[in-house]
Amino acid sequence: MNISDLAEDYIVDPKKGMRKLTAGLLNEVMQLEAEKQIRARRYERTGNRRAHRNGTRPRSLKTIHGEIELDKPQIREFPFKTRVFERYSRVEESVRVAVAESYLEGVSTRKVEKVFSEFGLENISASEVSRIAKKLDKLVKDFLDRPIEESITYLFVDASYFKVRTDGRYINKALLVVTAIREDGLREVLSASVADSEDEYCWEGCFEDLKVRGLHGVKLVISDGHKGIQAAVEKTFLGASWQISLTEVSESFDEVETCAMFISCVLCSRTYRRKIKKRLLTC
Repeated sequence: MNISDLAEDYIVDPKKGMRKLTAGLLNEVMQLEAEKQIRARRYERTGNRRAHRNGTRPRSLKTIHGEIELDKPQIREFPFKTRVFERYSRVEESVRVAVAESYLEGVSTRKVEKVFSEFGLENISASEVSRIAKKLDKLVKDFLDRPIEESITYLFVDASYFKVRTDGRYINKALLVVTAIREDGLREVLSASVADSEDEYCWEGCFEDLKVRGLHGVKLVISDGHKGIQAAVEKTFLGASWQISLTEVSESFDEVETCAMFISCVLCSRTYRRKIKKRLLTC
């Protein structure tokens, strides 16, 4: 690895120069690792030698400077181990995560391919983008299907609407999100499922799925004033209470003068609903 040549390459093309510099450095690191594992330098005759070299094997690596080709040493008697790919796999993985996030944000596979080609990553094709994105499906499924082992006392439920591409067209669908407050006070997302709407039957199915995964001990469910949620809570969690969220109350009233007045509205849901119908501005 000639430093003068690398400097000349960097002046002409900084990206290409950095790729050559990175490849040269990592190749030298692997050669040193091979010497330590064999306990002998190239062509050295010594009684401490443990094994013999068996050439090199090309190995590509995607880095922040682009894709580089490395010469991974091979050892005849046992597999060669290196920290290069272990350490720099985080760089390669970060590239894959960036590709997946771009796809999830709605960027087309071909546009993702074009953007990453500007960074020297020529092998990120449209099919590769789709393959990387599909890997997320299993991770999301494992997260959403994990068993619920702890007793959950409080649930926050809500729905948001997004445009979803279905059969070649975009339609509005509801994302039903259920969040738990654990006994240690930390918040945990239990479920996030897509439904055609947030009516009673959709929420009831969502709650039943949670019970199948082990949800138990629910005493209070907090949500907005959606009738479907209230009906589903009443059917699914027998003996549990429903309460309207503080955010919903604050957005519904034009004025809330004191914190005590704010809480009294929440604790008396019937009075709250009656006053909303009369369009009163304060408690």
